[in-house]
Amino acid sequence: MHSENRLAYWRANLRLVALCLIIWFVCSYGFGVLFVEQLNRIRFGGFQLGFWFAQQGSIYIFVALIFFYAWQMNRIDRKYDVHED
Repeated sequence: MHSENRLAYWRANLRLVALCLIIWFVCSYGFGVLFVEQLNRIRFGGFQLGFWFAQQGSIYIFVALIFFYAWQMNRIDRKYDVHED
């Protein structure tokens, strides 16, 4: 792999990690702590939405982000021809 491709691959990887961390931060800290009062006005499954995000939602989002990251990394690996097939 050429050094230009390595840098582009690494940048794509870092962008993906940053996106996942931002989404996780917003969902766990933002929805579960910062915006809990506003979200508690909404009901989800019989529970206040802010409470739900603090207790369950952020965990579901985290698991979804793991699958999203793996899917996107497979696409990036194929794009830069470093896949494991």
